[in-house]
Amino acid sequence: MNIWEMAQKQLDNAARVMNLEPWIHAKLRECKRASIVSIPTRMDDGSVKVFTGYRVQHNVTRGPAKGGIRYHPGVTLDEVKSLAMWMTWKCAVMNLPYGGGKGGVTCNPKEMSITELERLTRRFTSEIVDIIGPERDIPAPDVYTNPQTMAWIMDTYSIDRGYATPAVVTGKPVEIGGSLGRNEATGRGVYFCILDALKYFQLYPEGITVTIQGFGNAGSVAANLLYREGCKIIAVSDSRGGIYNPMGLDLPALLKVKNDTRSVINYRDGDRITNEQLLEIKTDVLIPAALEGQ
Repeated sequence: MNIWEMAQKQLDNAARVMNLEPWIHAKLRECKRASIVSIPTRMDDGSVKVFTGYRVQHNVTRGPAKGGIRYHPGVTLDEVKSLAMWMTWKCAVMNLPYGGGKGGVTCNPKEMSITELERLTRRFTSEIVDIIGPERDIPAPDVYTNPQTMAWIMDTYSIDRGYATPAVVTGKPVEIGGSLGRNEATGRGVYFCILDALKYFQLYPEGITVTIQGFGNAGSVAANLLYREGCKIIAVSDSRGGIYNPMGLDLPALLKVKNDTRSVINYRDGDRITNEQLLEIKTDVLIPAALEGQ
């Protein structure tokens, strides 16, 4: 079962429990629009590489599509469709006036320069410029995209329209209309959910052990906030592997290692583990903050 079939099966199960009307179920089972574009991009060595990009709008009944754009070698149409569907559910659960959307480019940003990423982003934006917009579809950062990526999208879209359109994206720099706290929002949401869960089970954060699979924007922010609450972070991992110390990791030192070397595996005060081993560690709280399907 691939990721799209899994997302559809989740809907099927929910529809059965809800006694959802068949015509609504049928409509929600498919995406409203799925665009696939070629993105010819000049590389720094003068060559041209053609990347594949996607923008999917699952449902726009409640408002414009809303969802991030990710840059990753594993991006596929089925993945983007599934993420767009899940965005529909997330916006609906929170009663936000948006539908579900998602985008992505199949590339490895770790192997690309900042100028190559800019050329890629601007060309991708020009290919989807007619299907995004403040009242149509509003992208945001996701895996390996950030406020700078959103600034390029906003600028390219604004040039095409002939006037500044900051509302075309969220997650842009504060200086051009972005929101304070946006970079930490996902991890902070995880943090609040965990505090509420601990309260429900009549537990206190102090001394609670936490393991985190995935130490990017979401995982690292959640780890830092929980650490400040007194939780003991005993294991974390990223795409290259993990680190484990049953006595607790020194979060400030670990964050510095991650920022300096781009991986937690270079942290010395702990044992090296795999992502699979991390999932088997006895812990009070497990945070799955890696890519879906890990």
